[in-house]
Amino acid sequence: MAEKFIFTPTKIDQLKDSYDVIIIGSGGAGLTSAIQAYELGLSPVILEKMDKLGGNTTRASSGMNAAETFVQLNHKIVDSFQDFYDETFIGGGKQNNPELLKFFTEHGALAIDWLAQHGIELDDLTITGGMKTMRTHRPSSLAPIGGYLVTELLKLVDKYQIPLFDNIKVDQLLMKNDRIVGVKASADKKIEIHAKAVILATGGFGAGKDLLAKYRKDLTSLKTTNQPGATGDGIKLAQNIGAKLVDMDQVQVHPTVQQDTPHAFLIGEAVRGEGAILVNNEGRRFVNELDTRKNVTQAIDDLGGTGAYLILDTSIRQRVKAIEFYDHVGLVESGKNLTELAEKTNLNPENLQATVEKWNKAVEANKDSEFNRSTGMERTISQGPFFAIHIAPAVHYTMGGVAINHNTQVLNTDNQVIKGLFAAGEVVGGLHGNNRIGGNSIAETVVFGRQAGQQVFKYLN
Repeated sequence: MAEKFIFTPTKIDQLKDSYDVIIIGSGGAGLTSAIQAYELGLSPVILEKMDKLGGNTTRASSGMNAAETFVQLNHKIVDSFQDFYDETFIGGGKQNNPELLKFFTEHGALAIDWLAQHGIELDDLTITGGMKTMRTHRPSSLAPIGGYLVTELLKLVDKYQIPLFDNIKVDQLLMKNDRIVGVKASADKKIEIHAKAVILATGGFGAGKDLLAKYRKDLTSLKTTNQPGATGDGIKLAQNIGAKLVDMDQVQVHPTVQQDTPHAFLIGEAVRGEGAILVNNEGRRFVNELDTRKNVTQAIDDLGGTGAYLILDTSIRQRVKAIEFYDHVGLVESGKNLTELAEKTNLNPENLQATVEKWNKAVEANKDSEFNRSTGMERTISQGPFFAIHIAPAVHYTMGGVAINHNTQVLNTDNQVIKGLFAAGEVVGGLHGNNRIGGNSIAETVVFGRQAGQQVFKYLN
């Protein structure tokens, strides 16, 4: 077995007072932008406020969306940028920023290639809700995408010796003559670091009760899938120097989160993408499981607060490695047959049996006359043992954030570029409209992380 890679953050006494670019945040967007900037000859530094690296990216499980990739062709899937654009636009309630969406959908394939050039192979495919085509790329080991991506990117940061400091919080962006000149930060003491460019890669505010209370008071009682550091710091830093914010009231609630334990666990969309169904407390289906997250969440809410159960079999479990982890931490009920599973979950056994039989016939006929599901129907639920995971909606993703153009330059309230300030990832608002499609957040971190690194290079030269 390969030796487990452990990344050691840079010691604080090695922090210099000046760099070409300061990157705030160590998730997918921050790491990607740092690597891209370094490869263009710049000297970047990454500052992470938490003691754990990777941000929310480490919690992503499904994959990375991209169209017109070689991987898709290898799987005999012919896709198009336009279809990717249209499905994301419709999925986002047609409220997505068209400029950002066009750049995003046309640069996903390049991002997949860029990762592959760095030995980060996403050569398997699955599908997520709101998509009609298999374009969610993931490693062939079927490992959850987030942890895999962060580990592999950290290996590159390590190889290039890019300084990455943890437990250091940026308190203020410094401006002089209307342009960025550095940051003020706190570690064990107050620090000032100078740079002509800053990239905000601080993530969203799904764990930030103050911003949720301000923009979506109705969601403050829900649990969150976010890591504790996702408190909207970058949004506040940017707003304090006049940045424009967009779509701040657009917060995504993820429909399938196991929250019977103190810690909420997101059950990734790939579980449904590989063939799982959702049933209510009576053991009956009630929704197209691969409709948009917004619609599936609403259908679960309409059940009256009971949550719902994901039902799957061994063949589906083998296609989603994350289920091994869910089982390991005690989130999965199992039964050698559906009757035993129904007993363990207090579902009506006759209904559950009838539901699964009806579903299997729909899969075999490739027609779901009940809820018009048309994707994630590659396999029946027929190979024991069988499994159930109790789920309910939780706060997952914030579509709102700072306004940028497709060059990742942050805009002020007059829609003018704030010179030297760039942003990528969930800190940015506008790309997803009113509903983010599964697989688009990881894609966003790599596509716009690369773009930020490239545009900083252009700005400094």
